[in-house]
Amino acid sequence: MKRILIFSFLGLLTGKIIAQKNIQSLPVGTKAPMVDVKMKDVSDKMVSIKDAMLDNGVLVMFSCNTCPYVIKNQDRTKQIANYAVQNKLGVIILNSNEAQRNADDSFDAMKKYAKSQDYNYHYVVDANASVADAFGATRTPEIFLINKEGTIVYKGAIDDSPADATQVKTIFLKEAINEVVAGKPITVKESKSIGCTIKRKA
Repeated sequence: MKRILIFSFLGLLTGKIIAQKNIQSLPVGTKAPMVDVKMKDVSDKMVSIKDAMLDNGVLVMFSCNTCPYVIKNQDRTKQIANYAVQNKLGVIILNSNEAQRNADDSFDAMKKYAKSQDYNYHYVVDANASVADAFGATRTPEIFLINKEGTIVYKGAIDDSPADATQVKTIFLKEAINEVVAGKPITVKESKSIGCTIKRKA
């Protein structure tokens, strides 16, 4: 009986690992998936990525209330989000932490967090992490910049020093926004996203 239980546990664990390994980030140049899927926003409205788009595209960020990297980078997040809006790019932040939906990443907690951070852009529930799965997002924060044609043109981090704002030398996302607006090719298309893992349900 003990052997059966051990093998059953190992099977479940292996299955979980395989499921995680099968989540692969979409390459730059891919059409953004699930842009029409409506998600519950902290305003209580149902909003899609497409709804959030402005003239030059949309900035999609996978985030949450709880990750230390998210919390300590809020100033950078708000600065770049405001910069995106100023340049006619919409902003939508997705909370995909489905395994913590009854705790600190609940909808009510999201509302409180958005209010405390003065979010003036969409913050939505990614139910069952379905959009995160489609994008292949694995971290919080993790960013996908989508142009007006609906194509992913940049993905990764805001800048070259996610762990320490004092060491930032290049703000990759800002440069990508400038190039999108100018209709130029993106110089740096991808950077490494550093943060907490998205808390998917097993």
